[in-house]
Amino acid sequence: MIFRDNPVLTRELLVTLRSPRAFILQFLYVLALGALVFFQWPSDEAGGHMVNPAKARRLFDIFFLGQFFLVSLMAPTFAAGSITGEKERKTYELLLASPLRPGTILVGKLLSSLSYLVILIISSLPLMILCYLLGGLLLSEIMRSYLVLILAAGTFGLLSVACSSYFRRTSSALVVSYLIILPLAVACVVLTRTDSVQTRDFVSIAVLPPWCLATWTVLGILINGRLLRPPDVGSEGKDVIDEEEEMRYAIGVVIDRELFPDKLFAPAKRNDLMPDGTNPVLDKELRSEIFSQGTLMLRVVIQVSMLLSIPLMAALLFLRSDLAAYYVAYVLTFNLLVGPVFSAGSITQERERQTMSLLLTTLLRPGRIVMAKLLAALRVSTVLTFLLTEQILLAYLLLPELRDRFWTLVIYLLIIAVTCLATSTIGLMCSALARRTAVAMVFTYMTLLILFVLPMGLSWYLQTFPNMSKEALGAFTITSPFSAALSVPMHTTRNEAWSGQPLPVEDQVLVPITRDIRLPVWAIFLIVYPPLSLVFYTLTYAAFRWRWWRSGGLG
Repeated sequence: MIFRDNPVLTRELLVTLRSPRAFILQFLYVLALGALVFFQWPSDEAGGHMVNPAKARRLFDIFFLGQFFLVSLMAPTFAAGSITGEKERKTYELLLASPLRPGTILVGKLLSSLSYLVILIISSLPLMILCYLLGGLLLSEIMRSYLVLILAAGTFGLLSVACSSYFRRTSSALVVSYLIILPLAVACVVLTRTDSVQTRDFVSIAVLPPWCLATWTVLGILINGRLLRPPDVGSEGKDVIDEEEEMRYAIGVVIDRELFPDKLFAPAKRNDLMPDGTNPVLDKELRSEIFSQGTLMLRVVIQVSMLLSIPLMAALLFLRSDLAAYYVAYVLTFNLLVGPVFSAGSITQERERQTMSLLLTTLLRPGRIVMAKLLAALRVSTVLTFLLTEQILLAYLLLPELRDRFWTLVIYLLIIAVTCLATSTIGLMCSALARRTAVAMVFTYMTLLILFVLPMGLSWYLQTFPNMSKEALGAFTITSPFSAALSVPMHTTRNEAWSGQPLPVEDQVLVPITRDIRLPVWAIFLIVYPPLSLVFYTLTYAAFRWRWWRSGGLG
């Protein structure tokens, strides 16, 4: 009954696998992998193909890493809304009241969420066999890599379903899932991609399977308990949580709206009249709307991010200060994950709660409404992101080799601030274009991955082409804040006698803008993204204004 004749699994698979988007996405995925093999396939001068173990190894690494991070990024997207979607559609109680056992519901939700992802993984197997024909690879390595991918998909999917059972909104479950899964994904890649063959085999065969099975068992017990005795069903009044009651039983970080820096992103609730000229939408968003579902998600995000920042601070700032850009990349990754949570649902949630018509009948102009939505999301995500920059400030104050290059700190902070602006405006734009919050969230993350992460992967892939110069590779990455942070010139090692002088111009990658003007990647990034964010905001305003006009609003 759990696997066969499972109505939850049957219904979800029919909806997912029969949609035209599923076939189109699979076709594009296989087409991209096929193009990758075609352009990387070695050939001699006469045009005949030849055995090349080095090429085979590189293709194998690209395939494995690409698919592994695909699993890490897509598993939460599919699974984090499996239960919260039922809560948002007000069908959660009906599902629990059905004769289905909690285990049946769990298996149905998990398999339906991961089935399409597993299909994408298996679709790449014929192309992986082509890499085997080049030599230098063992069939056992290919089978081991697919074993790791399947274990990772199951583990990450169950973690996402667990988060979905503990939160009431898909956005909250999604961001907490990412914060838990991405560190695990990085650790797994480090362990399974080591140069030692014995270590790879031991970790892939003897360590990962039992640990994954143990994790599956624990998560399955927790999720079954939540489904069997759900604490979040009943009166609709539970949609709004009493913060004082929640803080009384809170563990760890407690948010106090009266203290700094909590009041920057969570000002105290208003108990008096608003002054003249106050934007009521902005006041409502900051003081009640964002935190109406409680602060559990926010407290988990703060605690997990701070916990991860401690070892990263020690490794990337104090032990190897020349790797400061990689800590900045961690801060940027945090904003990429958290920023869309507060912006991608700003407008769609008004539709889902059926309050859009009430909002449009107010005397507020569309511009004030859109600006209030943007400022509220930008303020929260920016404050949370800059909480992680305290470690950078501390390193620049304590380490002489960083103190002598204090100007790089200003560049890093500007890159972080511009990234916060970009993620918020892109999320708000997707919220104005989509009709559901889940769709807006996925659309936002896909857009950010294309702008921020894909250029880095393309640059790494194109390095193998002999006619690609450093300037051309740098031009591919001007839309990525990670590339901008890594392009800031730093000294090479801490043990060298550092003079505090900037690197010579010839040691920096300069991208030609015109015939006479050449700028580093970080400068182009800081120049391009503010007007680009203005374009995103204009598109948001145009989409919202169009819906305003269609709803019968004046002006």
